[in-house]
Amino acid sequence: MINIHISERELQLPDAVIGKLLGIATTRKDIISISAGEPDFKTPKPILDYGKKVISSSTHYSHPKGVPELREALIKKLKAYNKIKTSPENIIVTTGSQEAIITSLLCALDPGEQVVIPNPGYLAYIPAVELVSAQPVYVKLLEEENFELNPDRIKEAIDRKKTKAIIINTPSNPTGTVLSKKILEEIADIAVQYDLYVFSDEAYEKLIYEDKKHISIGSLNGIQDHVASFYSFSKTYAMCGFRVGYCVGPRELIDAMEKTHHYITLTAPHISQLMAIKSLSISNSYIEKMKNEYNRRRKMIVKRLNDLNLVTKTPYGAFYTFSNIQNYSKNSFKFASDLLKKAKVAVVPGTEFGKYGEGYIRCSYATDYHLIEKAMDRIETYLKKL
Repeated sequence: MINIHISERELQLPDAVIGKLLGIATTRKDIISISAGEPDFKTPKPILDYGKKVISSSTHYSHPKGVPELREALIKKLKAYNKIKTSPENIIVTTGSQEAIITSLLCALDPGEQVVIPNPGYLAYIPAVELVSAQPVYVKLLEEENFELNPDRIKEAIDRKKTKAIIINTPSNPTGTVLSKKILEEIADIAVQYDLYVFSDEAYEKLIYEDKKHISIGSLNGIQDHVASFYSFSKTYAMCGFRVGYCVGPRELIDAMEKTHHYITLTAPHISQLMAIKSLSISNSYIEKMKNEYNRRRKMIVKRLNDLNLVTKTPYGAFYTFSNIQNYSKNSFKFASDLLKKAKVAVVPGTEFGKYGEGYIRCSYATDYHLIEKAMDRIETYLKKL
């Protein structure tokens, strides 16, 4: 019998509960899933129609940094929306923003060096850092501070010799927090003071509600050489399956990412890049329609969760709620498992987002309004029996 060897690095990676939940939700018709971080809208029709039109001319590799026309279009978008002035050489297009994030970590970190990460935070950050043999160091986000990143705790987490980067995520997955300009300015000052990278994940940049505004840290004065900003077409344009994202950052880092990117995926899918060009020119009404519907769902689910004594801070970005379950349970995994088995509702346990996510669950309102209502009814019936 052959002895199949698996690396220690891979063996130490956690099994993502969310993958199992998605598997159950897609195969069990009796389960209502409010767990997935994927728009339930289809890609806007003009983008799909354009994809059909250009598919025969997109069967070859593109430039490793991305189709030149796309990078030129991104320069205009970054300047107009993010207030970031850049050049084509400072942009790389990748197979989703997740590839850009792990590629940047590969290029910026040596084994044993440290990255400061918000906790609870997006579930892929910790494994990504560990996959490149670096060390995650956590900054605890507190419910009573609306899950804002606290600059003082960032400073406490920094090791002057080992720390090389800070990861931020605004709007945030899983908490829906939108970082204020004041907080971003303080983080920028820390990055300059300690000579650190800031890796800014802005995948949900256009899903902002009420009077909040998205601010890109890369737009602040004096920080450009320290910031790599990551963006995705998946959320804004409901293009998850087309796998296209991009990073803008210092030329030296982007050049290094291009070289590493060559050995990971070589290029992002050519057809997806052409469709991304089209997406940047369609009417903003498509985005507004999605956002307005998310907002309608957001208001409903936050009220329902709080009425059920699942204490939920109002999220102002993305499409998630992060609810405190401690009136019912101290164990988020068990609570989520019981909801799945007994209420037939799939949510994500807070521990998927780091150890400080214990005592919480994440729900997604990227789900049909009436299905969310039905899920809330099922949860209410289950909780009344406890």
